[in-house]
Amino acid sequence: MPMLKKENLSARQSPRQNHLLAALPEVDYERLLPQLEPVALPLGWALYESGSEQEYVFFPTDSIVSLLYVMQDGSSAEIAVAGNEGVVGISLFMGGETTPSRAVVQSAGHGYRLRASVLKTEFAQGGDLQHLLLRYTQALITQMAQTAVCNRHHTVEQQLCRWLLLSLDRLPTNQLSMTQELIANMLGVRREGVTEAAGKLQAEGLIHYSRGKITVLDRPKLEARVCECYAVVKHENDRLLPETTAN
Repeated sequence: MPMLKKENLSARQSPRQNHLLAALPEVDYERLLPQLEPVALPLGWALYESGSEQEYVFFPTDSIVSLLYVMQDGSSAEIAVAGNEGVVGISLFMGGETTPSRAVVQSAGHGYRLRASVLKTEFAQGGDLQHLLLRYTQALITQMAQTAVCNRHHTVEQQLCRWLLLSLDRLPTNQLSMTQELIANMLGVRREGVTEAAGKLQAEGLIHYSRGKITVLDRPKLEARVCECYAVVKHENDRLLPETTAN
């Protein structure tokens, strides 16, 4: 994976842009800081593959990573997203070591990686990092469960609204770089369904879509259109995870 030079990254990026790292007490953060490596996370990059050994966990700062399940025929569906609120690679500290899902960068940006051996040592010591990681895992499980319910019971338009809002919550802007084909792959639906749903939202002035870029123009109306699944996930995130301002 390409690694950004620290001197080029420091002016724009900080590990504290990740909410879990920002919530650590100063003494724990300073101990971990020398082990955190800045990395570029380009669109489509696979942080880990299904069943593969994971050497690092990743703390996104201004990027979004999709956790996907891929079927034998190559089709896939997103089960959760992770961004600046969390970490990618929970199987390393949960004891499973590997997972049948794969993690792919959905929105390009940056983050920090930490060697698996370092994380395991820190986690085994207990304390604030272990507590934060376990609370994040509970929030992630809620997101996975609600995604399954949403995909089964709600319309493509509602799923698209949920996906847009969850993505926006993890980005510093109101714009996403994503083609309709990729969205369809993430949601596990036909591209025609996404095109129709996006067309309705655009016609009503909620979003603007052009050349692979989606800009949310009216978030309150988007929230009014989304199913209850978004509120369930957001409430659990707000309840379990720290609310921080990046330094």
